[in-house]
Formats: sequence, C-alpha cells, structure tokens
Amino acid sequence: MADDYVRRTAITRLSVDGEQRELLEETISEWKRGCQLATDMAWGNCNTKSDVQPLAYDDVREHTDLGSQHAILATHQAAQAITGCIERRSNGRKVSKPTFTAPTVKYDTRTMSLFDDGTVSLSTTKSRVRCELALPDADDGYQRQYLDSDTWSVTESTLTVRDGDYFLHIGFRRPKNDTERNTVEDGTVLGVDLGIENLAVTSTANFFSGREVTHDLRDFEKVRAGLHQTGTRSAHRTLEQSSGRELRYIRDVLHHASNAIVDEALRYECDVIAFEDLTHIRDRTGASWGHKWAFRTLYEQVEYKAEADGISVKQVGSADTSKRCAECGFTADENRPTRTEFRCVKCESEANADYNAAKNIGMRYVRRGQQSSRRTGNSQLALKSGVVTSSGFVET
Repeated sequence: MADDYVRRTAITRLSVDGEQRELLEETISEWKRGCQLATDMAWGNCNTKSDVQPLAYDDVREHTDLGSQHAILATHQAAQAITGCIERRSNGRKVSKPTFTAPTVKYDTRTMSLFDDGTVSLSTTKSRVRCELALPDADDGYQRQYLDSDTWSVTESTLTVRDGDYFLHIGFRRPKNDTERNTVEDGTVLGVDLGIENLAVTSTANFFSGREVTHDLRDFEKVRAGLHQTGTRSAHRTLEQSSGRELRYIRDVLHHASNAIVDEALRYECDVIAFEDLTHIRDRTGASWGHKWAFRTLYEQVEYKAEADGISVKQVGSADTSKRCAECGFTADENRPTRTEFRCVKCESEANADYNAAKNIGMRYVRRGQQSSRRTGNSQLALKSGVVTSSGFVET
C-alpha cells in the first residue's frame, strides 16, 4: 500500500446524540449492503474501480439509501476487495467472494468536512450530521499535530463503531521527501499474540479466548490415543470420523477468530497485521501439536482474508516478546511471574501478559524502518486508546 505519500490516521471519538446515532447506524448498514451488492455484481467480471463503478453504481443507488458519492465509494471498496482476491489467486491460493461485516463506512472530502471549531460534518443516508470531535484539551495533542498543520491534508477516512462508541479514523497525508520514498514501512500496524489461555490477543486489547479450544483439543487427543491403542478396523473408522469432526470444529473456531482479527484491523485503519514468527511457537508456548496446527491455520486464514482488504500480514522475530515491558522496554524473566500476568520489575506497570506481548509484536514491526540504514519507517502501532509511534508518542 506504499505510495508517494506518508499517511497517518488520527483516531478520534465522536460525541453523538440519539438522532445522530440512528442516522449513522443506518448509514453503516447501507454501506455494507452497497459494498456487498457491488461485489456480487463485479465478482468474476471485473476488479478495477473504473470498471466496477459503471457496472454497479446504478444498482447500488437503486437498492440502497446511499447518496451518490457514498455509492461511488462503495463500488471502489468492492473493487479493492476483489483485486486483493485476484492477487491471492495468482499466488496459487484459494479465494472466496469477499463479504462485508465490519461496522464501518468510508468518507472522503466530499462526504466529510472538518471545521476549526472541533466539529465534523458527515453525510448520512438522509442528511448531514455535525458532531463534536472529542479532542484532548492539550493544544499539542496527537490529533492537533495534523488538524492544525499546513503540511498534512485530510484524505479518505473511516467511521467505525466499537463498544457502542463512534470513532472517526481521520486520514491525513503529506508528500514523502526524497529519503522517505520507496519504503514499505509506512502505515498503521495491528500486533497479534497467539497463545494457550487466549487463542489470540491484539494490540487494541481484543481477546479471543483459547480455553474452549484447549479443552476440546485435549478431548480429541485422548480419543485419538485410545483408538490408536485399540488398533481395530472399527477403531480406525471411528478415528477417521473423529478427526473429521475435530477438523470441522477447529476450522469453524478459527474462521470466526480470523474474521474478528481482520475486522479489528479494518476498524483501526491498519495497513499491516503483525504476528510473531511461528517457527518455534510450540516450544515457546508449551502447545500441543494440535495448537501448533491451529496457530498456523489461523495465521493463513487471516493472511488471505486480510489481503482481500488490502492489508498485509507479516511475521516478526519472537525473542523476548513475552518478557519485555511494552511500556519501558525493560526485559527480564521476572517480568512474567505467571502465564497470564505481566508485572515489570523496573517501572512496575502491570498488564495481561498476552496483551503486553501483542503490543511488543506490533512495535517490533513498527521499528523495522527505524532500524534500517535509511531510517525511513513511518509506521504507528494501533492501541485501544489510539496509536503510538516508534518514538513513543501516543494518543490517549
């Protein structure tokens, strides 16, 4: 997704009243319908914006309540998703038609206007709503460095719903200078940690429990061991049936988890989803063979689903991600007293161990550019409260 611009996203909560909430909810619902309709029409036929727009625009306008510009943006979103599938297919991977489930809607400079009084005007299916941006009091807050700058210009943004609150991911861009060109280290990163207690945890504090998976995997392994020991033909048939049920069950669990991880990346306008290197994950986590297979399958599912939305999926080195403090950087075995707890013996910060690791994984990718000889990286890590850059500057 690299181009000739440095891009940033300022995540800002909106203050909305009941009527505005209702209009925004309806707009998000119609946006998802419009994207799906355009995708259904273009799937197998075309994938460029210039082709999908004339093919699907009239139908999107007729069968949804989207305005003209949002209908155009919906066709462009469909084109982007289909292009991702085509690229994946060209690499010999399986693809399926994209579906749109994330509670988001795209905005551009025609459908969104920012004002100096700290408010934003957003197009909806019926009329524009003008909402207050919940900006920090400090004049040097994270958003202000972009909102008050003559260097950064507003570009495509995303409205999303999270835990009943509305967040506007305001997109900004500026031209790259000569030393910044041709780098792929730009954008927003979502860190993901895989484990036993929690199947996956993101740097935005989204937890996917692994307890049920662990329990059922152990049951499957006990059944398998018993049938292997019996060794009869009937036991072999039962083993095949049991293995089939296991495979279907685990794949369904991983399907839902991978969808949720990609949706989380979309909510936070992430360009990259970063996992730790899976090579030795069984040794690091004490996982069974079944967990190792599940981790690999989850990674692959996230990879192909994310690519359909133009999001890259990467792996970074796993050394000390579970022992390093994401707040101060101090690394020690004593920081991890139990599987689930993280307590830094230096700065005394406390966190869920998997959440701490997820932030370390994401930040390790963010710092890749800063560690290169050209130092051209401009990435930022997505957190629940905003983003943090490699220099440690964070929005809260």
